[in-house]
Amino acid sequence: MNVKQVFIATKNQGKVNEFAAFFENKGITVKSLSDLDEDIDVIEDGTTFEENAIKKAETIGKRINQAVISDDSGLEVDALGGKPGIYSARFAGNEKDDHANNEKLLHELKGLPEEERQARFVCVLAVYIPGKQTKTVRGTCEGMIAKEFSGDHGFGYDPIFYLPHSNKTMAQLEKQEKNKISHRANALNILTHQWDEWIES
Repeated sequence: MNVKQVFIATKNQGKVNEFAAFFENKGITVKSLSDLDEDIDVIEDGTTFEENAIKKAETIGKRINQAVISDDSGLEVDALGGKPGIYSARFAGNEKDDHANNEKLLHELKGLPEEERQARFVCVLAVYIPGKQTKTVRGTCEGMIAKEFSGDHGFGYDPIFYLPHSNKTMAQLEKQEKNKISHRANALNILTHQWDEWIES
């Protein structure tokens, strides 16, 4: 099957650019939800990253009859049984508030020793291609939850997500460095190895 165009289920130009770089050498044009004439609202009511990503990709893909890639991502903290997980963006309340989310997480882990603060960022990509079964890949980035904020880059939980191997938080990394090790980068790397096989299957 010859896929010439893929829609990324986002209006975030940064994400679109990451996918565009990936698909450039495959001769595939990347578009975003900003290129559509209509707003397609998808209620993400799944219980896993996979369920949410699949629902988003299939809902949009079937509406426009095009190949669509969607992602669902968040933070899993072992000491909290995997929370905040799919609720990462609204951990502290219904409104998305990065600072409040970070403050709540630090409060819930207060007094916990370093060896019990393991966490990971998770990114699941769902690929919908008309006439094919929707597939997913999962990328992760392992780290720890720091005990205080550090760094001015990034967003979300980056200021408290500590990377032992670099002795920095995610928010202390330059964008180029982050994009090499992030959960989305890992998911894209896996997709790189799976894409041609999926298209031909």
